[in-house]
Amino acid sequence: MNIKKHIPNLITLLNLFCGCVAVVFVSMANSGQDSVYFLMAFYMVCLGIFFDFFDGFFARLFKVSSPLGLQLDSLADMVTSGVVPGYVMYSLFERSGHQIGGQAAIPFLGFVITLGACYRLANFNIDTRQTDSFIGLPTPANALFILSLPLVIDFSDSLIMLEILTNEWVLLLITICSAYVMNAEIPLFSLKVKKFSLKENALQIVFLIVSVLMVVLLQYIAIPLIIVFYVLLSVVNNLFLKK
Repeated sequence: MNIKKHIPNLITLLNLFCGCVAVVFVSMANSGQDSVYFLMAFYMVCLGIFFDFFDGFFARLFKVSSPLGLQLDSLADMVTSGVVPGYVMYSLFERSGHQIGGQAAIPFLGFVITLGACYRLANFNIDTRQTDSFIGLPTPANALFILSLPLVIDFSDSLIMLEILTNEWVLLLITICSAYVMNAEIPLFSLKVKKFSLKENALQIVFLIVSVLMVVLLQYIAIPLIIVFYVLLSVVNNLFLKK
């Protein structure tokens, strides 16, 4: 029995496990318990994304990549980076001031994010263009963006951000943009460093430096801003490449 070929799939299943635990934490936060459960859900998704990165790493290292591993990876991501952020957005709608009519049904629109993630993951498996870079925002990055929102609300001192992120119209706009950006035909640069060259990795280095500064200065507010910065930096980079 070749144990090595099962290691990447085991790591993928750990990603799925983290997603399942995160769902429980979001449910506990949504039931009126301590909002620290949103923070726990965020940590579990971060851990799941960590496993998501290393399952592919070990598959390449051991040369045991397989169609089964590819499908498992997407199924695990569907929970960790699809169901969890959709449920978080549902919870944010529940906690908002209900500015939109049809109050009982509106929170379920949060799962539009889950639908968008599902479509992206299915499309990613058959899109041969996304081997070295991404087209559209990857589901893990989108998940981090959405899961950071309740942290900004609960742990930030910014009254402006609190006012914005508890407005149902804003949440609806974020939901639609989230599902769209994941599936948009927007090339995004890869964060992987392939060659140790400052010139070839200038974009990644700039992104890393700005991201670290944001985290130091803005703390939780930095997380969604970093994701937005990543998309905008990619768009600007694409415009320069066309010239």
